[in-house]
Amino acid sequence: MIRPLVLLVLLSAAAAVPPQPDFAQYPTYLGPDLGLTWRGDRATLRVWAPTAEALHLRLYAAGAAGAASAIFLMKKAEGGTWTHALPAGTAGFYTVQATIAGRKMAEVADPYAHAVGLNGQRGAVFNPALAQPPGWPDDLRPALKQATDIVIGEVHVRDLSTHPQSGIRHKGKLLGAAQLGTRGPNGVTTGLDHLVELGLTHVHLLPTNDFASIDEAAPARANRYNWGYDPLNYSVPEGSYATDAADPAVRIREFKQLVENLHGAGLRVVLDVVYNHTADAGRSAFEQLVPGYYYRHNAGGRLSNATACGNEVASERPMVRKLIVESVAYWAREYHADGFRFDLMGVLDIETMRAVRVALDQQDHSIFVYGEGWTAGPSPLPETQRAVKANLARLPRIAAFGDELRDGVKGHYARQTEPGFASGRPGLEESVKFGIVAATPHPQLDYAQVNYSKAPWAAAPGQAINYVACHDDRVLWDKLAAANPGATEAELIRMDVLSNTIVFTSQGVPFLPVGDEFLRTKGGSANSYNQPDSVNQLDWARKAKYLPVFEFYRRLIALRRAHPAFRLPTAELIQAHLEFLPNLPAGTIAYRLKDHAGGDAWQNIVVIFNGSRAAARVPVPAGRYRAVLRGDQLNEQGLDLVEVAGAAVPVPASSALILVQ
Repeated sequence: MIRPLVLLVLLSAAAAVPPQPDFAQYPTYLGPDLGLTWRGDRATLRVWAPTAEALHLRLYAAGAAGAASAIFLMKKAEGGTWTHALPAGTAGFYTVQATIAGRKMAEVADPYAHAVGLNGQRGAVFNPALAQPPGWPDDLRPALKQATDIVIGEVHVRDLSTHPQSGIRHKGKLLGAAQLGTRGPNGVTTGLDHLVELGLTHVHLLPTNDFASIDEAAPARANRYNWGYDPLNYSVPEGSYATDAADPAVRIREFKQLVENLHGAGLRVVLDVVYNHTADAGRSAFEQLVPGYYYRHNAGGRLSNATACGNEVASERPMVRKLIVESVAYWAREYHADGFRFDLMGVLDIETMRAVRVALDQQDHSIFVYGEGWTAGPSPLPETQRAVKANLARLPRIAAFGDELRDGVKGHYARQTEPGFASGRPGLEESVKFGIVAATPHPQLDYAQVNYSKAPWAAAPGQAINYVACHDDRVLWDKLAAANPGATEAELIRMDVLSNTIVFTSQGVPFLPVGDEFLRTKGGSANSYNQPDSVNQLDWARKAKYLPVFEFYRRLIALRRAHPAFRLPTAELIQAHLEFLPNLPAGTIAYRLKDHAGGDAWQNIVVIFNGSRAAARVPVPAGRYRAVLRGDQLNEQGLDLVEVAGAAVPVPASSALILVQ
């Protein structure tokens, strides 16, 4: 799926450039000390700028405005770098300014900045290790046995807490997302407590690194909103989410407080990272320090645009790869991040993603990595080198989103009025089954009938993210409403429940945008990236209104977490224990998880999906069963007994049925 465009300002001078130099001849620097490094209260700055004739370091008292208090000419050093050792006790803010081909470039914060001032225009002479909440040294990641045990919930920091009835004090802030013990209308849990109650294992935060589209000096007065897919400083928390964006320590400490509170509640933290492009290529630190090097260009010399955001980062070049890998490793080390979701991962090259996996394994093998295995347009990087779904076999223990199941279940992401399997559209059964087996090889699939991929792309189920909605495009409720005009609310609820019953009983890793569990709506918006809080905020009154729907989702997630048959860790186990049932009516899918799959206490589990708008009778193996799920009713101990003696079982329209032995 193509992610919507973010708000960008591209300098016209950056759109067309002279023929590019031979970047392969540029020196590389292999050391670990780019950016500011600390020894006690003494900092040393090292910046890579191999084509610069001079590099000046400017110190400032404030993070924005004001004249420089000191200017230093940095010293040329090895590998194309420049260095300067600051006097002990130096504080404040800094920029670097290169002179290239006799021209003074713009002042920028260096690409390795780990602390910045207001709006990220100046780096901060501040050691991030000094900004810690109480208890941070004892913070630990919650236990995780295997990737298929993961349940991901995606949320925007601001959405979680902004609603007037959220009961949360620091609305729209990191501390708001970190707050415990909050209640909303009719006493329903909100915020962090809601995430715990839902039963997630991982909380996927939309971009929380420093991004360009929000004025940190007046985020509330301007009432600006953005998802954050316009990165400015890759390795610094976003200031508009802090209670004081002007103080570098505050955003760092409060981000760590959020992570610590999530960990304390048993939740792991996934960061949404956007290394595929920058907000403004021409004004970026990349272009001001090493013109042309950090971006790909097409044959005509213009910026290539596989991101649909005006530029794409050249991850395959050694110093770009180094920056990406070290930034990811820094978030894991300094902020205890437990996972990373790579925006438009298919724009990045395979070797960079492999290097990311190796660097994270050196810290913790359980850190989860996944991304969008596609691009948003053509790229000069050959397809064979891209981290796309088709190349996932060359990316062990890195996962990708499965758009086959997504569009198979709910209908095409862009053709919003087109229904999917869960709304009665025929011909999508194989696409849904592709997701049920987690995009792994299965002998019963007819890959020619799958909507997108015509071959399996996951070597193991932990490489496949199953979902029917995310922040992009319409939320599930709005998509179902658009694709099914005239459907009653009760009918739409049945389609909604069926859609995510498919997700949470499929093999692989399930993913849910937080709010779908209480029928979140954005008023039909298909691209809310910069729309106001009134559109994007989680409406906790809706949770109170649709509490039975939320309770079903909570029980559905609990069912998955209680039964390893739904979480098989290898493709071989799926092939051995999951068999699709034959001779089914059109618009239905049925399969059996047999022989105590994964060591499950249940010997056999029959899962039936009726996507048709009419009731169906589905043949299943003879025997005595307990029904544990029927439509929106779920009881792990059993709803009732079902005797099958060579006959079919009735399954109502737009519903699921799970029978167990």
